[in-house]
Amino acid sequence: MIDIRQVRDDPDAVKAALARRAVDPAEIDALVDADTRARDAVGRRDDLRARVKELSRRVGEARKAGDDATASALSEESRRIADDEKAADEEADVASAEVRHMLLWLPNLPAAGAPDGAGPEDNVEVRSWPGQRRTYGEHQRVPHWEVGAALGILDLERGAKLSGSMFPMFRGAGSRLLRALTAFALDRHADAYTEIRPPTLVRTDTMVSTGHLPKFSDEAYHVERDDLWAIPTAEVPLTSMYSGDMIDEAALPLKLTAATACFRREAGAAGRDTRGLLRVHEFDKVELFAYATAEQAPAVHEDMLGRVDGLLQALDLEYRVLDLCAGDLGASSARTFDFEVYSPGCDMWLEVSSVSWFRDYQARRANVRYKPGGGSPVFVHTLNGSALAWARIWAALIETGRQPDGSVVLPEVLAPYLGGRTVIEPAG
Repeated sequence: MIDIRQVRDDPDAVKAALARRAVDPAEIDALVDADTRARDAVGRRDDLRARVKELSRRVGEARKAGDDATASALSEESRRIADDEKAADEEADVASAEVRHMLLWLPNLPAAGAPDGAGPEDNVEVRSWPGQRRTYGEHQRVPHWEVGAALGILDLERGAKLSGSMFPMFRGAGSRLLRALTAFALDRHADAYTEIRPPTLVRTDTMVSTGHLPKFSDEAYHVERDDLWAIPTAEVPLTSMYSGDMIDEAALPLKLTAATACFRREAGAAGRDTRGLLRVHEFDKVELFAYATAEQAPAVHEDMLGRVDGLLQALDLEYRVLDLCAGDLGASSARTFDFEVYSPGCDMWLEVSSVSWFRDYQARRANVRYKPGGGSPVFVHTLNGSALAWARIWAALIETGRQPDGSVVLPEVLAPYLGGRTVIEPAG
């Protein structure tokens, strides 16, 4: 969440920043008003608490002096004020909870460098690879769901039979390709990122820490019996690994990577293309994540971006990088770059990675801090990036690598993870 002190000190600047994200300035006015009421209530409670404490001291002195009448009168006054204190305490708790609720729903302030804009159409392409657009043969213009079915490596019908639509099932070489991609990526990150295998079911407060709750509850799978949530990304458990902790400054930046299944209800997908692997409820992904100081964060962000570049180039996939405008940023992000690969069979650009810097927005929710120079605690900055999400990578590899005879040639970099075989032959 954003820092309430920033709202108190310069509400106009907060309004201007969030107006770039289409937040009504009236929401900030309401927050300022609620915060004022909460602080007033806390002040009244604390004053009453101090008076009760002072009266208790005086009661003790009166009894010590043998003045029972005074002690009794002071005790009666103390009880009356204690009742008022209890009422003020309840009022302060309600007011403070209102402020926290409002903060939980507000998005992060966009970074100054994020482009202005209202939506995806205003995102800015900052680079592409290779330098010139590729040309593709007709044999590559076949969608992956047809290629996968013909090769017997993607079985959407049986996946739907087991779990419903948008739950794909991979078979044989298709399944091994997913495993190979995961091992390939984890090995590429092992030089600087500690591998973690977190749980895929997490508590509600863990989802709140990243900003996925309360705003995006409709997009998540909730196991109501246990009040646990299936993670939409490994970012969720990694963000809360050090919740409530004080990280040693010498350990920063603390870089982590994780391979997990990810679950998303895609509640807003109605009317959008959901064929094949374009939009699925469950997919595998390798995530990069880091805790950092404010000074370290830009370099960590660049490192993550460079790693995604390196993976996509090693896989020889055509891609472009978009600098997301303020109106298209995820709620928790201050700055995000999206990577989109070109899918020749679908003739679409498919998002396969978002690399984001959240400043201290998530750490404030998760209460993750460090002490710079041994001084007063401050919140860390968090960053994360998909490196990579495999469903759409799988689709692009199958379409891009398709040969005139129907076989698929996979990038040589995956050979060590595929038993040396990089060609998927047609059946029969």
